[in-house]
Amino acid sequence: MLRKKLPIGIQTFREIREENYYYVDKTPFALQLIEQGKHYFLSRPRRFGKSLLLDTLKELFEGKQALFAGLYADQHWDWSVKYPVIRISFGAGVHKQIPDLEASIHEQLEGYESDWKIAEHLPDIPSRFKRLIQNIHHQSGQRVVVLIDEYDKPILDNLSEPEIAREMREALRSFYSVLKDNDAHLKFVLITGVSKFSKVSLFSGLNNLKDITLDKRFSAICGYTESDLDTVFAPELPDLDREQIRSWYNGYNWSGEAVYNPFDLLLYFDCHEFRSFWFETGSPSFLIEFLTQNRWFTPDLMNLETNVALLSQFDVEDIEPEALLWQTGYLTFHKIEEISTGQWIYTLGYPNLEVEAALNDSLLRVYGPEPRPALMARSNLNRALQNHDMKALEQSIHALFASIPYDWYRKNPLAEFEGHYASVFYSQLAALGLNVQPEDITNRGRIDLSLKLDQRVYLFEFKVVESESTGEALQQLIDRNYAEKYRTPGVRITLIGIEFSKAERNLVGFETLTLDPVT
Repeated sequence: MLRKKLPIGIQTFREIREENYYYVDKTPFALQLIEQGKHYFLSRPRRFGKSLLLDTLKELFEGKQALFAGLYADQHWDWSVKYPVIRISFGAGVHKQIPDLEASIHEQLEGYESDWKIAEHLPDIPSRFKRLIQNIHHQSGQRVVVLIDEYDKPILDNLSEPEIAREMREALRSFYSVLKDNDAHLKFVLITGVSKFSKVSLFSGLNNLKDITLDKRFSAICGYTESDLDTVFAPELPDLDREQIRSWYNGYNWSGEAVYNPFDLLLYFDCHEFRSFWFETGSPSFLIEFLTQNRWFTPDLMNLETNVALLSQFDVEDIEPEALLWQTGYLTFHKIEEISTGQWIYTLGYPNLEVEAALNDSLLRVYGPEPRPALMARSNLNRALQNHDMKALEQSIHALFASIPYDWYRKNPLAEFEGHYASVFYSQLAALGLNVQPEDITNRGRIDLSLKLDQRVYLFEFKVVESESTGEALQQLIDRNYAEKYRTPGVRITLIGIEFSKAERNLVGFETLTLDPVT
């Protein structure tokens, strides 16, 4: 099998097709959209191929048949008709003030006015956009296709400055309202972005905009499926650990088929190293700050129940943490359940090891531990677990909490809560990419935290005591027989009871019991 070039960071359909890059055929989805409707909205995380999807649609509507040779659309699209396309993108640069946004829109509209020889330049953006659509329709004799990329970026750029974010929202609402009034001149509309702002706040009046974000038929419209790896990327797979690739980069799901993060996968194929490629390209500082301000118990992020209302509750004045984490790609669907007719419950969790490890590494920095000592403690913790050295494990945990400055506790009075200690310890393990399960459910209750490491299982129970160890943590693991869930031949189970002191703000009790393996 011949290898092709990897389209890392390339969002131009023509370049991919003409320069012998790998391409996953998304034209079946494109034709399905066109055949079934007219106005669409799609939300997907950053770097998931939204821009390439729009560029593919642009070339399709403009009738560039040669680019689609061998693809599904080649034999299933009417190439005798060409449609004019207006494509607007807010992905370039950062819009920090309204004049920046207005300048970007004016520049893009001016480019189309020049192409269609529309001389008069109206100063009012909505009027200018409206006249552009109508003029192109009249000149071409065909209704216009409008594709809008990163529709929400000017707002997201300013979420830390709510007043500016609101100004951006109002300016964009005025711009998007033109689409409703010009329906007779439009052939097809697709608006894409990362977040899913409420229709009332941003798309007021666009009640015909069909949101396909959670439509299971289009779950794989962006990203790569397992089938894509088996076919399109087959030349890249020999000698690679497919299961490990899946654990690190697959798992994103929008109620249908799960997909790989395309940016991660391409970079992994390029260097054959497991790294947090996607996470490192973004700046989750606002997300981290948001989570800490809301005092989230980080283990909850692995198993978070919500509904559509909360997932859709996203606006400048009202952002639900679940919505922010899901829409930005840090959480995804693990289970969908209809508990009664029309009432759906969604269970969210990390999509893969990349996100779990990288997000928890970032969260650790705001939970108190100084970065360098925490990194050393993490390295020692991993070594202790791999060697089953319980004394070294105790020392590494002590070092981790000793690296939290006293002043941090003064500003964050959390020393009396088990959740604080569990969050820090869990995040340390998760940042290592280990197979860790907080709030592990058994038929006798919930284990605070379980860790699977090869043929060993570690079960942890945390307690906060006034000053001295009581032995209750380990005893609870024993009394409730939590180990029963993992008692299988060949598996060695170690119970670990850890007690933290309110006064010392560190562990004062560390007891372990390794059970005899089942024969």
